[in-house]
Amino acid sequence: MIHFSLIFVPRKTKGFAPAVRTVLLAWWSLLLINGPVLPLSGAGVEKPRGVYELEPYALPTESKFEVSGIATLPDGRAALTLRKGEVWILENPLEDPSRARFRRFASGLHEPLGLAWHDGALYTAQRSEITRMEDRNGDGVADAYETAAKGWGLSGNYHEYAYGPVFDHAGNLWVTLNVTIGSPAKISGHRAGPPLWRGWAMRQAPGGELLPVAAGLRSPFGLGTNLEGDVFATDQQGNWWGTCPLVHLRPGKFYGHGDSIPDMRRPESPVQDPGTLPAGLTVVEAAERIPGFALPAVWFPYVKMGQSTTGIVCDRTGGAFGPFAGQLFIGDFTLAQVNRVFLEKVDGEYQGACFPFMDRLQSAVLQMAFLSDGSMIVGESNRGWNSLGSRSFGLERIRWTGTTPFEIQTMEATPDGFRLTFTEPLEAGVTPEPTQFVINGYTYLYQQAYGSPETDTLPVKVEQVTVSDDRRRVTLRCVGLRAGYVHELALGALRSATGQALRYNRAYYTLNRIPTR
Repeated sequence: MIHFSLIFVPRKTKGFAPAVRTVLLAWWSLLLINGPVLPLSGAGVEKPRGVYELEPYALPTESKFEVSGIATLPDGRAALTLRKGEVWILENPLEDPSRARFRRFASGLHEPLGLAWHDGALYTAQRSEITRMEDRNGDGVADAYETAAKGWGLSGNYHEYAYGPVFDHAGNLWVTLNVTIGSPAKISGHRAGPPLWRGWAMRQAPGGELLPVAAGLRSPFGLGTNLEGDVFATDQQGNWWGTCPLVHLRPGKFYGHGDSIPDMRRPESPVQDPGTLPAGLTVVEAAERIPGFALPAVWFPYVKMGQSTTGIVCDRTGGAFGPFAGQLFIGDFTLAQVNRVFLEKVDGEYQGACFPFMDRLQSAVLQMAFLSDGSMIVGESNRGWNSLGSRSFGLERIRWTGTTPFEIQTMEATPDGFRLTFTEPLEAGVTPEPTQFVINGYTYLYQQAYGSPETDTLPVKVEQVTVSDDRRRVTLRCVGLRAGYVHELALGALRSATGQALRYNRAYYTLNRIPTR
């Protein structure tokens, strides 16, 4: 699934025992999030009560409930895959979580990592195929297991996960494949080289065969669509990835990870072979020099916005989950949290901002889905890696209580700065000073070495602040914007018209393109 075990521990903790490193990792993460460099009113400090509430479900005891996939059913129930090969149905997801009722629906699967309801059946990605599961005799248990898609290679390596599926608006089935991290398993009969299509996104049209679409992924656990039906994936910081990204999956694109290059030389590859990858570049320079290279729509700065991005879900609740309708929510494994993403298109390409949303969940976040009442259900498991959660696995519900939090709702790029829209008007009679908006721009190294520090960091000067008549929008005129760079924003002590302080006072905009108008 996700490769962020001991490598995510800071270098200076490498000499400690594993248990000590885990404690140091938690301390180090919280220190960086709450440290003096960037004053926050969010992660790691007490949240305003009565905005979003976390409610854990009571779980069955006969299985380890490591929820790796969630699909809401047409009748309002929730289907859940477990990493150890089962599918369960949560019969009463909207009722008191302490009285949750579960029923086993399917078993015997090989580490399913994802779940979707489509065309009257459940679909999940096993290691070697996409499986369609259906209850045909009406007894509440799957009695039909059919191969819906297959066609990728396996060597037996531990990290050769398959994620998904997701169906786009045209009914195409999508799956993403983990690279073979480390050497392929030495099993008789398997080819010695890297297995077929590892590190690729695959797509299957209705009635068609599964075909490669895009390359250059590493460990693309998250897979989901936005309101428009475009398909996105999250990936993991590691070699070739300076930090975690959110990428817009498109045919023929290369996202940067070199392990997928051998399969680009196959005749059925839609991605151009970039040849020998250059060294000593930033990702901005790599996008200019490498054929077909596509920058992520959003970067998640390391530790500040998590350490290992996971599931993707779009808020299609129409406002039942609060003031973020249409936006994406992204899970994080290591910091056991959920983050939020606002996307916009500039020159036909997606880019946007990420924001903190909810931390301190009970275990590493894998998948999320929305229930029929607009609440979010979150599946969790930290098996195999470290997380800041207090439990090994779990299932929780995040419920909006109806109180509007004071937050940055959207952050949009303008030709000379940014436009912030808040969930509530700013307090009357007060115009924020430019010094209350601190912006720094930076990028990452494009390298085969593991991860990257923030590099080429420069301040962006905020010269002018303009507040709209309704006091919900603030326009920042800036000097020093750079295309391709992350622009990190820290806000001062703003208050809303109702006296609320900002729930979170930071945002991170990935400015791939500066608008011309």
